[in-house]
Amino acid sequence: MTGGTVVVLGETGRNFGAGMSGGTAYLYDAHGKTVPKINIGMVDIDPLDEKDKQLLKKLVEKHVETTGSAKGKELLTNWEKELKRFIKVMPRDYKAVLQRQKPESAKI
Repeated sequence: MTGGTVVVLGETGRNFGAGMSGGTAYLYDAHGKTVPKINIGMVDIDPLDEKDKQLLKKLVEKHVETTGSAKGKELLTNWEKELKRFIKVMPRDYKAVLQRQKPESAKI
């Protein structure tokens, strides 16, 4: 992944994030099995901030609207509980670039 945003509602394979040079991935980790599969050589696992939570909900709602996803509907029904099971994966270098691009007032 070199840019953009992806939301993964299912399981991932091993070595997730290897070669990820940009973008943001939000992973639904229902059973706590995802983190050990992430290649932490290039990426960080971060908690969701308020902006992430709002974006994530909009993306899941759009997914349900577009596909009729039963999994998405289930997540939205119990959103506050299920939201705690999402993790954010972002490449370190990409995150550093975004931080440098923020206006000085936003860094305080």
